Amino acid sequence: MAPRSAEPGLNGKHTTARRSDRFLHGLKDVTSVTFVSHVHPDPDSIGSMMGLAHLIEVCLGKPTRFTRDGLISRAENRAMVDLLDLELVPIEEAAAAEGEVFVMVDSQPNTGRHNLTGDVPLYAVIDHHDTPGDLDGVPFVDVRRSLGATCSLVTSYLMEQNIAVPPDLATGLLYGIETELSGYPREASPLDDGALLYLYPLADKDLLARIRNARLPQSHFECILQALQSSFIYDRLIISWANDLPQPELAAEVADFLIRFEEIDWAVCAGVCEDKLILSARAAVEDARAGELLKQVVGKLGRAGGHDRRAGGTIPLPSTSASAVEQMRSELRRRLLDALHIDECRGQRLVSRREMLQNLQS
Repeated sequence: MAPRSAEPGLNGKHTTARRSDRFLHGLKDVTSVTFVSHVHPDPDSIGSMMGLAHLIEVCLGKPTRFTRDGLISRAENRAMVDLLDLELVPIEEAAAAEGEVFVMVDSQPNTGRHNLTGDVPLYAVIDHHDTPGDLDGVPFVDVRRSLGATCSLVTSYLMEQNIAVPPDLATGLLYGIETELSGYPREASPLDDGALLYLYPLADKDLLARIRNARLPQSHFECILQALQSSFIYDRLIISWANDLPQPELAAEVADFLIRFEEIDWAVCAGVCEDKLILSARAAVEDARAGELLKQVVGKLGRAGGHDRRAGGTIPLPSTSASAVEQMRSELRRRLLDALHIDECRGQRLVSRREMLQNLQS
């Protein structure tokens, strides 16, 4: 593994070899670079791929390509890909050509968050997640858990190299950082702040608004309604059980919505998508360590990880029968209450059955 140098600031000052220099130096003899990320790529991973591709194409003249691991189904994420005119190759079709190397962004090997096989030539891992991966043998590693977004790290590379950032790229990087920080300044480092200040004047504001306010399908509202009707409060925790998720990222949208409830500190959504239970957790308290908590809760049942206030995971289901799903839900509920030191109790519905019936009859 390459030795780590001192973290460069956004002003370009450094005392040792800059990471962007070392990153580019290791690519001088390759024929092309393919970028990979975690399953269901989000704006931070997409923006990071865009930024590194621009860096490589400008500085080295090497061809690059983006991949997607699974679907990109959240409306804003689809809008980002469509409006920025990005082409993402399905990961299962991205066989390595001679002389080609792969770069993983916003994720790490063997975390269970991607479907990349171990036989590809992985040159670099660039990430900011707390969930550790297997980095042995990776020539270039830049993992900074103190950062709010991988896009901020990539922006620092572009600034170190004094590369002009076109409006579309600035928009993608800015939106990637914005979605990761989720409005919480305490999750941002000085490097995140500097990246935002640098990118905002360069971004296409109309394009940014169209991504932020992407149109939503009817299935979105049906899922939100069903999730609200199946939300239960346990002290300062609310759990929402979504029977059938039309797409996996809806679990995160439900959790994002519920965490704003003034009477709770934690929101968890668990929904069935194909043969998996998709989990998303949000916290409204400082130093929540949501990623570590959800990883502890899931344990050997599946995979989980994330950040201080946001986390996600998946649990493979042996069967999608009603009884099997309910059994897994009961175990998950028990583990969540135990991890949050909440006494076992009967959950109180967020919306009472009486109100549901009255609304149906009105």
